[in-house]
Amino acid sequence: METKIKCVAIDDEPLALQVIENFCQRIGGIDLVTFTDPQKGLEHIRQNKPQIAFLDIEMDDINGLMIAQQLPPETCFIFTTAYLEYALDGFNLDAVDYLHKPIAFPRFQTAFDRAMRRINAKKVVAAPRPTTITVKKEYQNVTIPLSEILYIEAMEGYVKIYRDNGQCTLSRMILKNILPLLPADDFVRIHRSYIVPRAKISSYNRSEVVLTNGLSLPIGRKYSPLNV
Repeated sequence: METKIKCVAIDDEPLALQVIENFCQRIGGIDLVTFTDPQKGLEHIRQNKPQIAFLDIEMDDINGLMIAQQLPPETCFIFTTAYLEYALDGFNLDAVDYLHKPIAFPRFQTAFDRAMRRINAKKVVAAPRPTTITVKKEYQNVTIPLSEILYIEAMEGYVKIYRDNGQCTLSRMILKNILPLLPADDFVRIHRSYIVPRAKISSYNRSEVVLTNGLSLPIGRKYSPLNV
């Protein structure tokens, strides 16, 4: 029996979802689930870990770029949007492709084929799950166990990595460059200045995260509590 490719499409316009559904049927071998509610779609992706997600960007409840930051690492994603100005942001998030509405079938087929090449490449070269991160401190490399990180803070071209034991490592890099070095399902960016490990979150609400040591950190306006 042929194994179907599991896909999810999230768009608050039902007609846009119908287009994607028709295209997937033309390609064949795709098990597609669609959502007009982005939060329900994100929860489904977290639970079922499909291979491909098709994401609209401009939606009422949550921005598609925010959803992309929260996807499981095994789910690659393709943006489907009418807004070209988000293209650079999309590719910075490592999107497979960026489809501009209205989408023609040949262009959709190209994006799907790109996604399949990426999926197959991951099967061939499966990287081991990292347990440490190595950063430069002045002129030396410092290796830090991921399990010891309490939170990471951005500071004027540097990052400060705070550890459970009270130590702090200052490294000359920016926050968005350290994020790809961290396991996506273990660490979350909550603010333009903060990344925290999920395991160190004690509680949270719309405006702040409380860590296990009692420290409170703000959640930025562009970052949803769903990130956590």
